[in-house]
Parts: sequence; structure tokens; C-alpha cells
Amino acid sequence: MGLRAAALAERRPKDVRLRRVGTSRAGTPLWLLSVGHGSRHTLVVAGPHANEPVGGATVLRLAERVLADPRLRDGADVTWNLLLCLDPDGSRRNEGWLSGPYVLGRYFRHFFRPGFAEQPEWLPDGAGRAALPETRALLALQDELRPFLQCSLHGVDVGGGFVELTRDLPGLAPRLAHVAARTGVPLELGPYDTLYWPGLGPAVYRIPSPRPGGLAAAMTEAAVESTWFHPHPYGTVTAVVEAPMWGVAAVEDSSRPADPEGVLRAVSRTLRHDTALLEGLLARIRPGLAAVPDAGVLLAPVDDYLLVGPGLADSWDPDTGPAPGADGTARPMPPLDTARLTALRISGRRLALRTAGLLRRLVTTAGNDPSGAGAELDRLIDAWCADYHDGHGARWIPVARQADYQARVVLAAFDLARRGEPGPPPGPRPVDAPATRSEVPSD
Repeated sequence: MGLRAAALAERRPKDVRLRRVGTSRAGTPLWLLSVGHGSRHTLVVAGPHANEPVGGATVLRLAERVLADPRLRDGADVTWNLLLCLDPDGSRRNEGWLSGPYVLGRYFRHFFRPGFAEQPEWLPDGAGRAALPETRALLALQDELRPFLQCSLHGVDVGGGFVELTRDLPGLAPRLAHVAARTGVPLELGPYDTLYWPGLGPAVYRIPSPRPGGLAAAMTEAAVESTWFHPHPYGTVTAVVEAPMWGVAAVEDSSRPADPEGVLRAVSRTLRHDTALLEGLLARIRPGLAAVPDAGVLLAPVDDYLLVGPGLADSWDPDTGPAPGADGTARPMPPLDTARLTALRISGRRLALRTAGLLRRLVTTAGNDPSGAGAELDRLIDAWCADYHDGHGARWIPVARQADYQARVVLAAFDLARRGEPGPPPGPRPVDAPATRSEVPSD
């Protein structure tokens, strides 16, 4: 991706600049590709989550599209700023499945996503105390550019596409439906992520303002400050654009199921059972991890998933009463159609599969398995992936189609945001100096 961006900058030096805007924890450069010379700015962030690589393909597609259509840049007085990858270190840990074949078992056995505290979009201690260099680089970029639109490119491993907005972009929902129909991507009409969030139209949701809450609430409700809201004083609207890797048709089924409470009980019971099973496997594995250098990095997300699992099961179970939100008030479940129940079933299984995959990586990294947990984890991963494939009809969406869908959604959000832009003071121009030959990315 870096080489393709560098080649683009070399081919169109008058219109394209590539510059280093920061460095990751491991010393990997963070590269920004800027297209156009307008006084107003968009900022598109790829790779905020390590296991969601589609954004890298999307930003390159956007760059080509903007170069091909001057109306999107010079004609609109806009510079497009495309951050190639916010978490390159985490993304590198997913290389085991990125080359294919794209099957669920391979994905989850090579899955990596850092623990919540190591994900660079979050600001649990506020912007002034941001600890990660990737986070500080993004904050500095937001303060420099003052974009009227920021798009954060995410990927749904199993399910459908949807968009989360920090404020409404009227008209986005019908455009999203058109893009989804054109690209053959299912839309998720009740994502687990947005369970209690206001809807702005089918598959479009408003992200609530940050509010105090514990770690579990922060992980499950985005109830902390984030880089999504940081540029709001500049008039920025942030769109989190989710594109699915494996699509499931039932996530857009709005029909009423026969026994929604029975489904919720089953989902909650399964999540409790799977969490307890995985906790037992972790207890068997943990004694052999003392000498494993990477163990802490892989254990952090495992501990996060095992922490939130039981609480989520209780919050979904109709027999345990409404769940308290981050503000402590009880929240009844929203109306339950087939789409929402399917999303909850997928999400419960996702927590278990991610945990099992990370535990399997720990066993593999340790190099020996006196506990015998590896074989049991392989069996669980195979069975749970079969449930996705056979029980939910999960089918791989080719990368080109994922990127096409995501790029079209970004362009729709761009068109609406620039039309309705309230006109905050424009940000300063970015530094136009291109990367020197010695700085050109090699991967």
C-alpha cells in the first residue's frame, strides 16, 4: 500500500503529496497522502483497528477517484487527506490471514486486535493525556487540518455494512441503501455496536456524546472521549464507515421473529457458557506463558473479551432485567426484529471466536502445549466458524467490492457534508513538501 501511494505521488507530483505525519510505537512511519490543494479539508483514516484492513484499499481507490474527477478537489476547493494506516504495528500482526485463502477459520486463527487501551482512536484519559504516539499523531493532524469531514474506515468481520455519525447528514440513509444495492453488500439494520444509539435512517446511527463510564461501558458503548469527537470545535462531522468482510443476509431482515425473548435467552446462555469454557482454557494455558515475549500483547484483548462477556449476556437476557448504561440508568432492550437478533447472535459468537483465536495464537507462540488446550481450541474454532458459515450463511465479499462499497459511502458523505457545511474557519494548508526519496515507504 505504501509503495502504491508513493508511486501515485511520483506520477502526479503537482496534485499528490506523501508525507510522514508520525511514528508508531514500533517505529513504523505513519503516512498521509494528500490530493488537491483546496482550502477546505477532508480527513480519511484507514486501519484504526488492526484486523480491519479494507480501509487501505479504500483510500487508494479514493485517491484515484479524486484525481480522475477535478470536481471532487479543485472544483470543490477541497484537499483530500488520506491516512494510509493508523495502527500499522497491529495490522502487521494480522499478516497470517491477509494473503488468503479467505476462510473464517484462517481469519480467526490469525486474528489480532489490541486491547482496548492500545487502540489509537480512543481517549480514555482525554486528548491532553493521550499516551499512544499514533493517537497523538492523529490529534495533531486534526488540529492542523480542521476538516469539515472525517471518515474513519472500519470493517465488520461477519455481518453487514452501516454508518455511525457524530451528527446527522440528512439524506445519507437513502444514498447508503443505493450504494449497498449497487455493490451487493448487506446493510446491518440493528448492529450490536449501536444497540442503544439513536437511528438516523436504515443502517445509519448517531454516536452519543462521550460520557463517564467504566472500562466495560467504554468497550461496549464507546462511552469515552475519542478522536471521532475531538475535531468537533472545528465544525467537523465524523462518519465511521463499516464494511463487512463476510456478509450475512439476515442482518437486513426487519421481520418480527416468533419468540424474540427465547432467542435472547439462548444467545445469553451460549455467551455465558462460551466465556466460562474459555476462562478454563486460559487458566490451563497461562502457566506456560511466562517465557513467551509476546504473551502480554495477546493476553490484553483476551482479558478484555472475558471481562465484557458475562455483562453483555446479562444485559441481553430478558430474565435479568434492563441493563444499566454508562450513566447508571436502566436501559430496556430496543424492539427486536430478526436483523437485531441476528446481529446479537453474531456478536456473542464473535467474542468467543476472537478469544479462542487469540488463545490459539498464544499456544502456537509458546511452542509447546502440555495442557492439550490447542486441540480443544481448534475444535471450538472449527465448530463456531461452521455456525457462521452454515447457520448464518456468512459469505466472503471480495476485497475489491468491499473497497468499492466503502469508497462510495465516503463520497456520499462528502457530498452531503460539503453541501451542508456550516462554514467554520478553514484550517491551515498542510505542509506541501513531498516525502524525500529516503522517506518513501517500503511496505
